[in-house]
Amino acid sequence: MKLWLFNRKGPSGFSASSTAEEVTDGIDGSGLTAIVTGATSGIGTETARVLALRGVHVVMGVRDIAAGKDVKETIVKEIPSAKVDAMELDLSSLASVRNFASEYNIQHHQLNILIYNGFRAYSQSKLANILHANELARRLKEDGVDITANSVHPGAIATNIIRHNSLFRSMNTILHALPGIAGKCLLKNVQQGTATTCYVALHPQVKGKSGFYFSDSKVAQPSSQALNVEIFLLLYNCKMQTMLLIKLDLA
Repeated sequence: MKLWLFNRKGPSGFSASSTAEEVTDGIDGSGLTAIVTGATSGIGTETARVLALRGVHVVMGVRDIAAGKDVKETIVKEIPSAKVDAMELDLSSLASVRNFASEYNIQHHQLNILIYNGFRAYSQSKLANILHANELARRLKEDGVDITANSVHPGAIATNIIRHNSLFRSMNTILHALPGIAGKCLLKNVQQGTATTCYVALHPQVKGKSGFYFSDSKVAQPSSQALNVEIFLLLYNCKMQTMLLIKLDLA
């Protein structure tokens, strides 16, 4: 029995209660290779599992390599044919990112899907991700490159991010304190929260779409801030200045 309140299907044929397995049912991802960051818990782990279930070769970029290997073992135990690797990657370190990229190029011959699940301050970083995806899509299109970039919103879901944010911890406590059906209807489970990511990564309905924001496995309208070019330029300039300072420190 589905207890999620918002189960009305959208144009894609899926709803907020759809799971990652449901939105990718029947899709053959064999021959594809995906990098999934933040794959040692929550929606990152479920994303890696479902992609592997559909035949995708999954490379998990993880800070804790031991935890990454544990996730790999769990996935392979459930899906013996799964192709899963764990590689060390700390997104807060440019040196680590460079090392990861170098090692990836040595070990792998292609990259079809990149899924970024890492975040610190949730709302600010999610806004930055949307702005970055929009600008990346624009630049790729301008350069005539056949690569798409989109951003996704998983919905209200209880995951390990709650440990790092007092607002989320308070909200989670309140929602889980609600009796029975009410509490379950206000939060997605991990399988539902992973659906949009896997939908955008694999579903043929999304083929060729770039610069879009997806929620509940359909195109959605982001906040006005996410469409503000001036905010992006401030963010981009700040990022470039930070990278320059890091390069100077390394020199």
